[in-house]
Amino acid sequence: MNKAKYTQEVPEDRREILTVLENHKKPVKIMILGGVDSGKTTLATFLANELLSLGFRVAIIDSDIGQKGILPPATISLGFPDGLFESFGDIKAYKHYFVGSITPNQFFGEMIAGVKLLTEEAEKKSDVIIIDTTGLISGSGVELKRMKIETVKPDVLIALQRKDELEPILKPFEGKIQIFRLKVSERARKFSREERREIRKKKWKEYFKDSRSYTVNLNQFLISGTQLFQGEEINENEKSLLETLFKWLIIHGRKIGEKYFVIKADIANVPRQIDKNVLQYFDFEKLSNLILGLIDKEGFCLGLGILKFINFKEMKAEILTPLDEEIIKKVCEIRFGRIRVREDGEELGLLDRNAL
Repeated sequence: MNKAKYTQEVPEDRREILTVLENHKKPVKIMILGGVDSGKTTLATFLANELLSLGFRVAIIDSDIGQKGILPPATISLGFPDGLFESFGDIKAYKHYFVGSITPNQFFGEMIAGVKLLTEEAEKKSDVIIIDTTGLISGSGVELKRMKIETVKPDVLIALQRKDELEPILKPFEGKIQIFRLKVSERARKFSREERREIRKKKWKEYFKDSRSYTVNLNQFLISGTQLFQGEEINENEKSLLETLFKWLIIHGRKIGEKYFVIKADIANVPRQIDKNVLQYFDFEKLSNLILGLIDKEGFCLGLGILKFINFKEMKAEILTPLDEEIIKKVCEIRFGRIRVREDGEELGLLDRNAL
């Protein structure tokens, strides 16, 4: 279920890094960069185990939200391995930060905030902090990595390159941060999109396998990550007019400033011309199986839930989650994600950031 496993069969330049880390002022923050399937997690696993063997207190931040080793996906996770481990999947999370997607696109703020906050937590109780990152390294990924490095201020950057693809990220930090440029190992295996999806399916299924259903009163929680409850509820006249104009059944509607936002179901298959500057709509059925972050008073994610149903009239929601009742009592905020997933692990699709 995890692509990367602990091995000591690594190129010699990986071992040379260990010598530097042993003598570095503590705590030392290490950020590992590389494209898709470049061996970032394998390297992080190797370094962590070797450092643990030397008696260091090690923290791992798993921010590869799509190919997470420390469950669940769609979060950034912090773990403190207390002994040698085979893969990230063996590490119990200490804290999570909710992103709500399996891709960093459209979620740069969450990616940066999550890594920053978890790094601050890690610094309190570790000698070495290893930050594993996503494989988004071109286009907007260059800017994401730049902002993440500027915010987190790692002491060491380890760049796994096939050629020179990371240079646009590295050049601004030459002379400011210690950089190790390493060649991608010949052992690094490439995974197809289908293989990646199948790996995620198994991880989703593993995470939700012991879930139970809770009916919660949404009025008792801060609701974030969505405009579902922003502004004012539309009145009956507005609701009736919109239903007549567009042949919809409006299940819930808000007026946010001068713009309407409605949750609807079609009652007729007719052409519709809609000014999106005035009216935004969302299909009621797509709320089902949406991933939710269950957030504590500090803003960290206690775990994930799957939204099964919302009764907007009574402001109640049915949520499936593996969290037990004692942890549920600690939830202060429900944050909406942008990926739909069934409890059997099947992904039903990503939503646009602005859809909700």
